[in-house]
Amino acid sequence: MADKRDYYEVLGLSKGASDDEIKKSYRKLAKQYHPDLHPGDKECEDRFKEIGEAYEVLSDPEKKQRYDQFGHAAFDPNAGYGGGGGGFGGFSGFGGFDDLGDILGNIFGGFGGGGSARRSGPQRGENLRVRMSISFEEAAFGVSKDINVPRIEDCESCGGTGCAEGTTPDNCPDCNGTGSVRTQQRTPFGVMSATSQCRRCGGTGKIIHQPCSSCSGKGKVRRQRKISVNIPAGIDDGQTVSLRGQGHAGVNGGTSGDLLITVSVKAHPLFERDGANVLFQMPISFVQAALGAEIEVPTLDGKVKYTIPEGTQTGAVFRLRGKGIPYLNSNGRGDQFVTVYIVTPKNLSREQKDLLRRFGEATGEAEGVKSGIFDKKKKKK
Repeated sequence: MADKRDYYEVLGLSKGASDDEIKKSYRKLAKQYHPDLHPGDKECEDRFKEIGEAYEVLSDPEKKQRYDQFGHAAFDPNAGYGGGGGGFGGFSGFGGFDDLGDILGNIFGGFGGGGSARRSGPQRGENLRVRMSISFEEAAFGVSKDINVPRIEDCESCGGTGCAEGTTPDNCPDCNGTGSVRTQQRTPFGVMSATSQCRRCGGTGKIIHQPCSSCSGKGKVRRQRKISVNIPAGIDDGQTVSLRGQGHAGVNGGTSGDLLITVSVKAHPLFERDGANVLFQMPISFVQAALGAEIEVPTLDGKVKYTIPEGTQTGAVFRLRGKGIPYLNSNGRGDQFVTVYIVTPKNLSREQKDLLRRFGEATGEAEGVKSGIFDKKKKKK
């Protein structure tokens, strides 16, 4: 037993490695050194056997505990540690895997019948993804639009069979119509069965002797289709609408995929969106802010009247309930929040300036607003 390498070293691990680390390392190395990838390479064959032996021990909690305590001597019947149980002469389940295909199936198409699904069976078509640009209002209230999409459909001439009119395909003689063939391979661990795609029929299970001229025997054609799409009210930028069965056609009687439309909402010149709420900045004059006024506020439903109180300051926010975005797939709407800001007048006439100066003298603002604020702060102290 002295000539055996440490099992952790064989798998490229440190002592105390977790079960997941052991399994991950084994899968990687077993694929790398499998004899079928290196025919006639005795060194790879020995390495593969060594990897399997190390994994059988380290993947079994009981064997791993004994190995961590006694090393290779734990399995030497002459060492007196009760070893030898299970041995390495056969698979013994190979570390808990009843089918080595669970580990190596990705390389050889599946061992022992554990390979990939048969291509001759029904297969669902692929989803088709497109983008659609809509306006802010269309996203808010919903819209119905037509969209042109290129998709794969069954050939109308042959009905998707790929055969010329009046002919039918035959079952592939190599795979008997299953689309896959099984072979046996001899390995250091015994004979294993491998299932792979039939080369003669390409996995379809059918042989077409007289192909359809419209689709060249493929059974599928690419066509441009105009499809009507209903965009629901309240949809937001980046969200997706799904149309079931409007994607690419399935294979061998499988259902069609879905059409997935992702919307891009254009920016609005006046409004911004915050969830189901609409944000809007409203300019008002100094007189309106000071005295109060009834103003007209733009909304998604048109202009509405709103009365602002006297003494309104820049940055004040008012709420218009129910004037926001409809809730997606639900009842009710969000609100519109109006933030007002005061516009300072420009290009005043001499008379207007005199009036403002007299107003400032009458209110004490001619000396400056800041001084008044500072005086108030000093009094509080």
